[in-house]
Amino acid sequence: MNHGGMAVALVGATASGKSALAHELALASKGDIEILAVDAMTVYRGMDIATAKPTMSERGQVEYHLLDLIEPREEFALAPYQAAARDAAATVWQLGGAVLYVGGTGLYGRAVLDNFEIPGQFRDVRAVLEDRASTELAKLYEQLRELDPLAASRMEPTNERRIVRALEVTLGSGRPFSSFGTGLRSYGPVRVVQVGLRVELETLDERITSRFHSWMDEGLLDEVSNLLAAPGGLSRTARQAVGYRELLRHLEEGMALEACVQDAITASRRLARRQRSWFRRDPRIEWFDDPIDAATRLGEVLNSPDGFVRD
Repeated sequence: MNHGGMAVALVGATASGKSALAHELALASKGDIEILAVDAMTVYRGMDIATAKPTMSERGQVEYHLLDLIEPREEFALAPYQAAARDAAATVWQLGGAVLYVGGTGLYGRAVLDNFEIPGQFRDVRAVLEDRASTELAKLYEQLRELDPLAASRMEPTNERRIVRALEVTLGSGRPFSSFGTGLRSYGPVRVVQVGLRVELETLDERITSRFHSWMDEGLLDEVSNLLAAPGGLSRTARQAVGYRELLRHLEEGMALEACVQDAITASRRLARRQRSWFRRDPRIEWFDDPIDAATRLGEVLNSPDGFVRD
């Protein structure tokens, strides 16, 4: 079947079951559907267990894209992810396949599904701003209010990361940061249909706890130790991965392993709540409690005019 430009997205919180559902759907399609991972951490080679990355056996059954793009010692950002996702989707469509976007990293999803215009990076400018931010964050926020009042109004005066990024772009490009888009809380027309898998928080919490203990049994601590010992270690962005950053405290700071495991479980639960809040704000997502109903809707989209990407 030649889908040609067909795509659909499956979204939801961590541990909602979306990865397993996507794999089953792609497997049943006998090669017609290929999966594009929408995840900020599965791009790192060797970070396999706590990112819930598909196994090599699963990758032998279904075509996965956007996994293992870079080494953990390298930093990664939204713009290169978006470029890689565009290239991967184009490859799938050229071969007559359909794209199934799957993941819980909301910002990465918006960048791809809504085709965001993403401002560049200005490392020298950012270095100066980051140095100032440690003692002059209030002054930086006032500078942003003068240069780009709309961007300043969209963030808290204490959000160092966002203030620095907005000023970096504004000063580096000579163009207000807010001019690169209407903001993450503005939702345009449906470009790619999104199907959401909804799971109650109590169930998510139970799954997250059980899953993390399983990961520890599978050798997660050894994986983190090996990543840390590799040349270059882990980059700033790789260290942000939930599950990895908590176990790093055990390996680097000597914190009790049991406490780090509990911290990782707590952080994963918080992540699930942030993801739920992010996706719930998007009125375009079609929500399902039953995975079978979600799978049925995904199939319907890919076999109807709704499945064409609308540019």
